[in-house]
Amino acid sequence: MFAQGILRSARTGLLAGGLASGLLAAGLMASSPALAQETIKIGAPLALTGGLADEGHKQDVVWKMWVEKVNAAGGIPVGDKKLKVELIEYDYQSEGQRASQLAEKLINDDKVQFLFSPFGSGHTKIVAGVGERYQVPTIACVASSESVYDQTLKYLFGTLSPNGGMTTAMVAFFKEKFPQTKTIAVLGRDDVFPKSMAEGIAKAAEAGGLNVVYKELYPVGTMDHAAALSSIKAAKPDWIYVTGYTQDLILARKQMQDLGVTAPIVTMVTGPSYKEFTEGLGPLANGISSSSWWHHLTSYEGQGVWPTTAAFYEDFKARTKGDPDYVHGSCAAAGEVIVDALARAGSLDKAKVRDAIAATDIQTFYGPIKFGPNGMNLSRELPIIQVQDGTIKVLAPAAIKNADMIAMP
Repeated sequence: MFAQGILRSARTGLLAGGLASGLLAAGLMASSPALAQETIKIGAPLALTGGLADEGHKQDVVWKMWVEKVNAAGGIPVGDKKLKVELIEYDYQSEGQRASQLAEKLINDDKVQFLFSPFGSGHTKIVAGVGERYQVPTIACVASSESVYDQTLKYLFGTLSPNGGMTTAMVAFFKEKFPQTKTIAVLGRDDVFPKSMAEGIAKAAEAGGLNVVYKELYPVGTMDHAAALSSIKAAKPDWIYVTGYTQDLILARKQMQDLGVTAPIVTMVTGPSYKEFTEGLGPLANGISSSSWWHHLTSYEGQGVWPTTAAFYEDFKARTKGDPDYVHGSCAAAGEVIVDALARAGSLDKAKVRDAIAATDIQTFYGPIKFGPNGMNLSRELPIIQVQDGTIKVLAPAAIKNADMIAMP
């Protein structure tokens, strides 16, 4: 039960007669006295079941943490009022079509004024398209593919930095640490973000003087990588780079072990960013490198309900007993974009709020948030990480480094 917050959640399914939803009360909305006052409604189509459920639950927990803290402080200042936040969530079951339908429902039936987009660049673009049609600002906290942020989406803003900053920095870092690195093999999932990362690393590697000896995409849902991995093994690369989501990467790593496929450097994006990856692989995760958009070892200070990275970390640890990853950090900070924009806009007028979001330039516990012309957070130095002895170690940048890179076992 969330005493301070105003929360709704739902699990949905598509039935023959159309879209059906069953509301699960997190704070019985029909009888809540808070409904008598004006509220700021934020809608969130979430993957709470299906293939992206692990990621969806991460968004869910930090958004609820943020709403509770905002409402406990009296709400968000808008003009001469302080308005409570109502978070309305629906489970789109990791299916893009449902995400679109639920975004429509949130806007037309629930009358939300903002959307939090779901996990991943592909589903973000689907939901953002709905938000654009109704001129509802959409904050994306887990979408980093530049192709999502085109000039036709004026109401979409993302708190992650562009993918390009990750690939270029990683090539330079690995060449410095392992000067003998000359070749790379790239295997990527044929989906918006993983495909973007696969293409980005190949381009960055070539620009950095490496020879790309293998580069292929695998279809969504692939359960057998034997053919691709056998080809990679035959190419004998110095560096193997695989993209996908958590379960894809766990499967690929296990099949690499079965087939004896290895290299001095093995990178999986963004597997090691998640505890589900290390827990799912056990010792097989050791040595795997990756990159991330944020790490809790950073020490940012700024505005919002969490004034420092340490404050967010302590709250999160108390709530979940675990460490937050970049999904938690980015999504928790997404709410501060709305708070800051409403303070400057002074109203809920769609156009004014949209323009205020576009002009965002704030410091938060997650780091700086300043949107470029395409709506993406501007590039900054991002962490390079590696699993060592079952734990995540930060290899770069130097300010938060806590380990040196090791070759694969």
